[in-house]
Amino acid sequence: MERILTIIAFIVLCGFLGVLVFKLPRLDLGAIVAITVAMAFYDLFIHKRPAP
Repeated sequence: MERILTIIAFIVLCGFLGVLVFKLPRLDLGAIVAITVAMAFYDLFIHKRPAP
């Protein structure tokens, strides 16, 4: 259940930031959004892997 909520939260974050980028298409803003999504992806899916 936690994994499903994590995926939903990540999709919502990407959707919110996607609207921001499409409504205000600027290169610097796009770079910041890309860095933010990459950091969230790392934190949610790579850094927090369950221990074996």
